[in-house]
Amino acid sequence: MIRPDSALTDSRVAVARVSPAGYEDAGRVEEAVARAAALLDWNQDGKPLGKVISRGDRILIKPNLVTHSNQGPWGMGPLITNASQIAAVVKAALKSNPGEVLVGDAPVQGCDFDRLLSESGIGDVCRRIQTACPRFKGIVDFRRTSCEFVAGVRRPHEDLRDTNRFVLFDLGDQSLLEEITGEEPSFRVTCYDPVLLARTHSKGRHQYLVAREVIDSDLIINLPKLKTHKKAGMTCALKNLIGINGNKEYLPHHRVGSIRSGGDCYPGRNVLKKSWEYALDRMNSAGSISAARIWSQAATQIGRAVSITGDRLGVEGSWSGNDTIWRTCLDLNRILIYGRPDGTLADAPQRKVIHIVDAVIAGHGDGPLKPQPLPLGLILAGSNPAAVDWIGAQLLGYEPNRIPCVNNAFGSFRWPLTVFEPAGVDVCGDLGNTAEEIKKYGDRFQIRSPDGWIDAKR
Repeated sequence: MIRPDSALTDSRVAVARVSPAGYEDAGRVEEAVARAAALLDWNQDGKPLGKVISRGDRILIKPNLVTHSNQGPWGMGPLITNASQIAAVVKAALKSNPGEVLVGDAPVQGCDFDRLLSESGIGDVCRRIQTACPRFKGIVDFRRTSCEFVAGVRRPHEDLRDTNRFVLFDLGDQSLLEEITGEEPSFRVTCYDPVLLARTHSKGRHQYLVAREVIDSDLIINLPKLKTHKKAGMTCALKNLIGINGNKEYLPHHRVGSIRSGGDCYPGRNVLKKSWEYALDRMNSAGSISAARIWSQAATQIGRAVSITGDRLGVEGSWSGNDTIWRTCLDLNRILIYGRPDGTLADAPQRKVIHIVDAVIAGHGDGPLKPQPLPLGLILAGSNPAAVDWIGAQLLGYEPNRIPCVNNAFGSFRWPLTVFEPAGVDVCGDLGNTAEEIKKYGDRFQIRSPDGWIDAKR
């Protein structure tokens, strides 16, 4: 059986090939998942995860269900974890006689969850498996708040889940955000009131609200979609953990202002962008719908003016100088590994964690919400998220040490994520056993990175 500390010590990453058309044949994806598991010695007695799962384990499967539709014309293939991969992993888990298996995620607040389940086929897949095996408990939306946008104004739907279904963690001065936390509130997340964010993240206070199902699990199976990400550079095993948190006001994504003014939203001073940020803050904190509409209109006009100047980065921290989002992601990864039900972090890992990445059709371009399909035809797997992302970054054409979330995951801090260096990452499988072979495979594709991350390309 694998131990919880394998999440820190196991530097292996397995790569299994499957045709990009494999989504249409669930059996192909099941075979690729089983092959990746065998490469990592997770299998036993004909069970793909026989050495990972103990009888009676509570298992949470965490896919990437970011939203219900691609903001571009490219469909759901490069957007979310495919239904066939979710089904393959659920079935593999059930073969080892766990106590229960649950699928759960917190997509963006504007996601229509029922529509996502319907149009992706995930809802039908989960219902069929649940009917056949009562140990599978279906799929859960972890969000406490969802919203809709009317005339550009966000209208929230609050308290969708009771607070007793979450565990509140406060990492205090041990948060990786503490180093960049000033006396004045500067953290921001798109379409959200900065006042609420200041209550959860300030000097000496860094809170996260994590779904109790996550903390109560014996095993987490993380199922990210490999794709580019305009704020973090890429999303894979590390970034996918944003979806274990229930409310957006616990998730700093960037800091207001330019690098020169102490923020990390955009490079250089820009009067128009400063005005744009001000209008957005007023819109997000407005006390009435009418006031929010006025500020929304103002923000839209200023944004158009910025666009006319040729700017392509905007004011969401969508560039490689974003020094905030990686810290939020790594804090959540630390909670996943070390977090206890009482909201504290232990000195030793508390649960088993593995990662099985959907890169059959990966995403590139303006991800995570507007990705273009990238038919890599791969499934990646490993126990350590930093190692998995180190390989994933190279498949996307990046230098991994230029992606802060990946590079800093190998850092030295309390509640570490690795006990090895990037040079110790050990790749195996269908593409070969060296980083050079991984790079050559990625170089076969014309991969487009987000505009703010061109300097991270190799």
